[in-house]
Amino acid sequence: MNKLNLYQLSDNYLQALDFMTDPELDLPVEAVNDTLEGLSGELEDKAVNVAKFLRNMEAAAEAIKTAEAEMARRRKALENRVQWLKAYLKGNMERTGITKIECPYFKLSIQKNPDSVDILDEAVIPAEYKEQVISWKIDKTAIKAALKAGRAIPGAALVNGTRLAIK
Repeated sequence: MNKLNLYQLSDNYLQALDFMTDPELDLPVEAVNDTLEGLSGELEDKAVNVAKFLRNMEAAAEAIKTAEAEMARRRKALENRVQWLKAYLKGNMERTGITKIECPYFKLSIQKNPDSVDILDEAVIPAEYKEQVISWKIDKTAIKAALKAGRAIPGAALVNGTRLAIK
């Protein structure tokens, strides 16, 4: 038996519906109903199987998401521990006045960082050293309320799409 995909089954159903409902054909009502019911059953079976596959993929995606979150938590904990150990090692080397330690695997040394600027009070910094940054955020909730109230908002439209609900 040749397995058809959902799109092909839908196409077959629509073609049969067009053919069977042609007013020029005098087909028995029972034949039309039986044919459409058979095609509808195949279509529904395929749709159920696609939905089952979809649910399985959703579960896999959720499991991956959970694993990613756990891995990110573990990574962050390791990164924090690395930072703590670096600060611990650096602090103890500085406290004892040791600036270099060499071993066969690596070399530790206390080095000076390049100069950096620490801003103590932004308000007293002269304007010549400031750069203006402007940012806009569109308030979709307010636009939606205005559109529902009948106002025309240039560049915006109220749309109502559809979605597949699997319960």
